[in-house]
Amino acid sequence: MCFGFLGIQFGFALQNANVSRIFQTLGADIDEIPILWIAAPLTGLIVQPIIGYMSDNTWNSLGRRRPYFLIGAICTTLSLFIMPHSPTLWIAAGMLWIMDASINIAMEPFRAFVGDNLPKNQRTQGYAMQSFFIGIGAVIASSLPYILTNYFDVANTAPAGEIADSVTYSFYFGAVVLFLAVGWTIISSKEYSPEELEAFNGKAHENANGHNTQKRSAQQYQTGAMIWMAIGAIFTAAIFTQGLEQELYILSIGIFAFGPLQLFCSLKLKKDTNADNHGLAFNVVNDLFHMPKAMRQLAVVQFFAWFALFAMWIYTTAAVTSFHYGSTDVLSKAYNDGADWVGILFASYNGFAAVAAVIIPFLAKAVGIKFTHTINMFLGGFGLISFYFITDPSLLWLPMIGVGFAWASILSVPYAMLSGVLPPNKMGVYMGIFNFFIVIPQLLAASVLGLLLKLFFQGQPIYAVVLGGVFMLISGIAVHFVQQSPEQEQV
Repeated sequence: MCFGFLGIQFGFALQNANVSRIFQTLGADIDEIPILWIAAPLTGLIVQPIIGYMSDNTWNSLGRRRPYFLIGAICTTLSLFIMPHSPTLWIAAGMLWIMDASINIAMEPFRAFVGDNLPKNQRTQGYAMQSFFIGIGAVIASSLPYILTNYFDVANTAPAGEIADSVTYSFYFGAVVLFLAVGWTIISSKEYSPEELEAFNGKAHENANGHNTQKRSAQQYQTGAMIWMAIGAIFTAAIFTQGLEQELYILSIGIFAFGPLQLFCSLKLKKDTNADNHGLAFNVVNDLFHMPKAMRQLAVVQFFAWFALFAMWIYTTAAVTSFHYGSTDVLSKAYNDGADWVGILFASYNGFAAVAAVIIPFLAKAVGIKFTHTINMFLGGFGLISFYFITDPSLLWLPMIGVGFAWASILSVPYAMLSGVLPPNKMGVYMGIFNFFIVIPQLLAASVLGLLLKLFFQGQPIYAVVLGGVFMLISGIAVHFVQQSPEQEQV
């Protein structure tokens, strides 16, 4: 059931470890990297709730979630073959949009898949098993360029404007592995029909666990729309008139865009008060406003964790190559050796995450699921902060032990906590909406990290990694404010 995540993470890890390198190779300046990366979280923001809603309402000969596994796998495989052949920076940025959307199509239903198929007392183990396969896949994928260069003499440098062969061949290999792994899950796993799930859970469970059944009125939507559009318009005008950083337009336009969505919901309700008649867009927005309380509290935990991860993913290559290897020249051997080493570091934290995934269920039983998350996030936070104090790059694998434990926990504990408070018939759409609180911090990071580095840290990317560590510590504290019943504490 979880094996397909090995393949999905193959594509995701290749993207995380190499796309900044591809962007810099094609001419991107260091302060342009966050805005170029905006494609990844933005596509997740759009795609995941749509796919979640659609998979909740799908049932055919292939099942409920598995049709989306197949579509996503095909699209991601093609994207991985094409990405390293991007001739210009903006084509590479466009391919990142396509590739990340494809990964999200395949990935989103996997979260609901575990919630569908396992009882509550096995979900921590189920999500930890996903973390295990994520770790294994990412270990191999992240280290592929290094392996190809050092063991198979594949070149890790190329003429200006061209992607190194070690990166290109890694993407080819990843495409094949992804398709085969996801395909194995499709053909070897089963799904329960909507009728079977209803029999397992009982109709009463739809409104259990604090799920809010109150309805938001048309007037409330209309008022909300006016407020969000006004704030977005004022913010956008301030950016324009004050000559602020263009990256801030991401935030201002995003704030404004939430207004028309609410206005659309208001108009729908005025025509017909039955929400079931209003389709995908209305139901996603309506469910967003009626999240269970624990889900809203978990959103804070996710916000700080994923801000930290995004800072690590987009700045580690620049930080290590400049701070530890002393080079910002993308054509130099020192830069490319540093970039290859980052691939190994990313592989190592994923390897440690696979180990952590085995330990987490036992740790959760011993100290509780909240303290488990706190321990892991503190390990990761102090690990990232230590990048500033470790000057020998060969020792950077040590903090990756903590990062690996944090990564495994981020991928399992919040989802195990969340699945226990969701109505079963909305498992997919709420897992997709939960992704908002993964995407929003990444959008914020893409908007402000470059500006913060310029204003306070002389543009040195090592400080983005340190800031990520601080945010991990905050996430580890925030989990203790999530309200759960004693039964839910044991998931």
